Amino acid sequence: MAHQSELIEKDILAYLKSQEEKSLLRFITCGSVDDGKSTLIGRLLWDSKMVFEDQLAALEADSKKVGTQGGAIDYALLLDGLQAEREQGITIDVAYRYFSTDKRKFIVADTPGHEQYTRNMVTGASTAQVAVILIDARKGLLTQTRRHSYLVSLVGIRHIVLAINKMDLIDFDKQKFEAIRRDYEQFAAPLGFVSIAAIPISALGGDNIIEASANTPWYEGPTLMHYLETVQVEDDLRGKPFRLPVQWVNRPHLDFRGFCGTVAAGTIHPGDEVRVASSGRTSRVARIVTMNGDLPEATAGQAVTLTLTDEIDVSRGDLFSSFDSPPIHTRHLEAHLVWLHDEPLQPGRSYLIKTASALTPGRVTSLKHAVDVNTLEQKPASALGLNEIGVGLLELDRPAAFDPYRQSRDCGSFIVIDRFTNATVAAGMVITAAPEILQPQELVSMADEETAGGSDRAVRRINLGEYFISGDEGNLVDLSEERGEIEFDVTPAFLHTLARGDRVLFRLRDPGQLPPVAQLAYKHGLQCTFGRVGDRVNLVLFNASAITSPKDYSGDMGL
Repeated sequence: MAHQSELIEKDILAYLKSQEEKSLLRFITCGSVDDGKSTLIGRLLWDSKMVFEDQLAALEADSKKVGTQGGAIDYALLLDGLQAEREQGITIDVAYRYFSTDKRKFIVADTPGHEQYTRNMVTGASTAQVAVILIDARKGLLTQTRRHSYLVSLVGIRHIVLAINKMDLIDFDKQKFEAIRRDYEQFAAPLGFVSIAAIPISALGGDNIIEASANTPWYEGPTLMHYLETVQVEDDLRGKPFRLPVQWVNRPHLDFRGFCGTVAAGTIHPGDEVRVASSGRTSRVARIVTMNGDLPEATAGQAVTLTLTDEIDVSRGDLFSSFDSPPIHTRHLEAHLVWLHDEPLQPGRSYLIKTASALTPGRVTSLKHAVDVNTLEQKPASALGLNEIGVGLLELDRPAAFDPYRQSRDCGSFIVIDRFTNATVAAGMVITAAPEILQPQELVSMADEETAGGSDRAVRRINLGEYFISGDEGNLVDLSEERGEIEFDVTPAFLHTLARGDRVLFRLRDPGQLPPVAQLAYKHGLQCTFGRVGDRVNLVLFNASAITSPKDYSGDMGL
């Protein structure tokens, strides 16, 4: 390795101890394509001398063969290792690299800039504490710059480095730098960032990366490395209410039952009272067990096994919480959704919702709005396409425990999985609990009020056998083009679909069509949820008894 420490030769144990005591910072580089993200990280690795000797030799050879710098060292090749990345000169997959300085250890994620790879960027950002957002000084703010900024705000990153790159190509012009900084700060004002540090850099030339550059005498702020070494990002997880998602129930013999998991937040001691979120049952911690013996306390980030003083029902997927600060426990959520799949979101379709350690069938019942990443404007939407972002209402088949994402990343995040392909189709961040189900009886009262005075208008009868569409894309009755009063002729195929636990989405033209659907639900003992989509209404019918009865989902999951 090119970087050597004298301490390694003199006292290896002291060196390891010093490394253990250093703080760790996770950060990402993001921004639009060709803004220089991979080159920047490569330059950091090179200048911090964290490159192996064989990597140096390979880098020199690869730079001459597939580099973009005319035979000179192409630092981006330290990150872009896939053949397709080198052929096209772009980043496709997320590349993680580790390096350290005398002050701090770092894990950096190099994320792709192309819009079609936004899903990969979300993966890299999900564990980061700082985002380095690169901007090409020649181009200024681009759509993908705004998209990535909004995404990093959604996943909880609060510290931003605005690295205005390629300053050498505009002759280190201060006025252009200041104009870009002002534009970005104006755009990012609603995003809730704690700090934004704008730094003029040239990743290729090394200006303001490790050492201050003579080319920017007008800049008096920190270099990029100095900022990363000194930024304070500690999240007070120890002071938050206790949370531990149960990953595994350890039962090696009759005399031991332990509940294994990683503490997501808070601190726990033997004797502390804990609550099981799913049942509300409480007990006290008897022991905190690890492979190195029992602990007097466990804090956020530690993987431990808890034993309890009482025999209570706890399974994988349950969540331990502090007695006096329980999490949200509900079937109905309001959440931000980032859609990651080519096939668009279908409200009402059944998906799998995976939280920290639980897997629960559920669906997006409706979208409240989508977000225009250029203006941050909220706009009506009935679906989300690839890389689109919105706020939706979710309904789960059984209650699950959550915290708002702003309070806890670990307990406030989830992914949405396609039940047929097992593909991850969305990432979600919990905002709050959504309103509970509106029972059909409440909607029937609306129908009674509307019809109390009588009506001479013609009523159109809808045969659900003709309007009912059933298939892999979900079960749908589309009434969005129907006008006037309607009634339903129910078919056996329609009722059979509901009896086996499937759901049926009704697309309605306006709220005036709600009462007849509610009458249908009331007559056949069904339940429903509904939400507004633009100027129309989506309503989902389901048979609660069929859903809550035991059901084998292995076939749907491809197991």
